[in-house]
Amino acid sequence: MPYGDPKLKVFTCNSNPELAKEIANHIDVPLGDAEVIRFSDGEIQIRLRESVRGSNVFLIQSTSSPVNDHLMEVLVMTDALKRASAKSINVVIPYYGYARQDRKATSRDPITAKLVANLIEKAGATRVITMDLHAMQIQGFFDIPVDHLLGVPTLGQYYRDKNLPDVVVVSPDHGGVVRARRLADYLRAPLAIIDKRRPEPNVSEVMNIIGNIRGKTAILIDDIIDTAGTLSLAAHALKEYGAREVYACGTHAVLSGPAMKRIDDSPLCELVVTNTIPIRHPEPSPKIKVLSVAPLLGNAIVRVHEDQSISSLFE
Repeated sequence: MPYGDPKLKVFTCNSNPELAKEIANHIDVPLGDAEVIRFSDGEIQIRLRESVRGSNVFLIQSTSSPVNDHLMEVLVMTDALKRASAKSINVVIPYYGYARQDRKATSRDPITAKLVANLIEKAGATRVITMDLHAMQIQGFFDIPVDHLLGVPTLGQYYRDKNLPDVVVVSPDHGGVVRARRLADYLRAPLAIIDKRRPEPNVSEVMNIIGNIRGKTAILIDDIIDTAGTLSLAAHALKEYGAREVYACGTHAVLSGPAMKRIDDSPLCELVVTNTIPIRHPEPSPKIKVLSVAPLLGNAIVRVHEDQSISSLFE
């Protein structure tokens, strides 16, 4: 999709330059010339090597690991763009870090997702484009427009093309039912829910499975694949309850700690993720397949730049 407006500029920091290059190639614009410099004490400095005066700038940066470094990069870059007289600064955050800290779960907890929203706004962002927020209410933490894109169309199209037999879509917990229902509707498949409890962070226990999964091809869907404990436990439970095959998908491949080993050791046939976060593990599991969200984000960028509706991209 060639695009030639010189007032549309795409920049990136260091979290996911590969995705930024894909997006720039998709919409046929050059990636902006900027440099992220680190002083010996760890301080970050941004150098913009081209004019952005009067331009609609799209800054692509996932706040993934190392989260605090990448968050600081996007804040400093946003400030640099503001002081360089950019017309608008649209911060594209494919993966929004700290999204799991969206409420006070216990006394005296911070609401860090709101704090991050405040920081991004204060730095000078005029719009945020993001994907599959862990909690939908985070959109309301911002007082600037937020375009919240979904991973389900990308994942769903993959499974449509794969044409698996007798599919049932499974939510790994009650909190993911809305997401699982979207995929189930996309695939015109029934829905099942795993009833689990989480006695502590990154630890879960399966209590029961709601729905018929016996003899079926189960597709688990989640937004964030972190330690893969939930997926591994759910996959084992589905097999024990009679599922013929178990697949899994998720938008954000955090894949921390023992995730790779758990995926390898699980009965999962395949785990499909997107490239909102680059997989930099030295030995990634052969079960993992990565889909690109560059076309989705690229289309959103062009439509925002042209003041067109992007509601169809939410579906």
